[in-house]
Amino acid sequence: MNFGDRSMRALRMLTTLCAAMLAALAPQVALSQDAVTVTDAPGTVAPAQAAEADVVVTEAAGPDAAYEPLGPEWIKGQPTSFEDDAAGSMTFQDQFSSNGDYALWMHDAILLPVITIISLFVLGLLLWVIARYRRRANPVPSKTTHNTLVEVVWTLVPVLILVGIAIPSITLLARQYETPPEEAVTIKAIGYQWYWGYEYPDNGGFEVVSNMLSNSEAIANGEPALLAVDNRMVVPANTPLRIQTTGADVIHAFSVPSLWFKIDAVPGRLNERMLTIDEPGIYYGQCSELCGVKHGFMPIAVEALPRDKWEAWVRSQGGTVAGDEPAVAEQADTAAPAADAAADTESEVAGEEAAPAV
Repeated sequence: MNFGDRSMRALRMLTTLCAAMLAALAPQVALSQDAVTVTDAPGTVAPAQAAEADVVVTEAAGPDAAYEPLGPEWIKGQPTSFEDDAAGSMTFQDQFSSNGDYALWMHDAILLPVITIISLFVLGLLLWVIARYRRRANPVPSKTTHNTLVEVVWTLVPVLILVGIAIPSITLLARQYETPPEEAVTIKAIGYQWYWGYEYPDNGGFEVVSNMLSNSEAIANGEPALLAVDNRMVVPANTPLRIQTTGADVIHAFSVPSLWFKIDAVPGRLNERMLTIDEPGIYYGQCSELCGVKHGFMPIAVEALPRDKWEAWVRSQGGTVAGDEPAVAEQADTAAPAADAAADTESEVAGEEAAPAV
């Protein structure tokens, strides 16, 4: 084999290698175009990309499931003034989670009656002592020092009251720290000075940054001032949520009263609690840990959507949901043989160059 034949053979090998590399990269390019299509226009596909877009993704993000932000008429969990609230703002906010319903029942049906009865009893006892044992009615004071019956009663009755309160209280604590199921949607809330970031590790790992709107912008949108934000934490309703919290700088606290949910966000630590929101709506909260000069200006806005609308929102952010994973895996499987062919071609070229000239 002369030098010219060897050059032509090497040129053919190089051409084959380039073709194999282009074939390996083609599925990845198509996947990237699909992601851009879903992100820029959820539910629609550009004509130039219609042939390349993934069928599963475009069907799932169709017009019927397109994401539309909830308007102010969907606000359900927020503070109310004394004039606007029929109950006079003397109790908790309306609750929209099962734990919140249980806690509100415990407060209204157990704690308030017990507190009221004890307060009235002590008040009546004081008035009776003032009237019965005043100096004018008892010129000679009693020298009684012990009364066994009274001492037994005022020891056992408080113990029984505390046991009666402890049973529903421990039940509520156990419910609040119940372990999320495996299929729960994971959302990581990160506290910054002074705003919130929401990561979705189960849906591609994208992050949404949430900052408070100015008073004029909030009022123009029909939302409450000091609570409205530019980007809400969007979650599915009637679905177990695995809420994880951490702090990027100092200690914050993720708190939404109408969902009976509060958990600290500590730097270097990942706290976790389960949350299930009963119905779609908008729920407001605030950072509940003193975190600096703008502590009062990092509100929390949770937007709960039906599952299909939430999945459309995830795709609009460039993320993925469970139904999208098979399509991605299929494209990865398609790319694997081409990559193997490219590796084999490289090995052949290396072998030819290493062979001794004849």
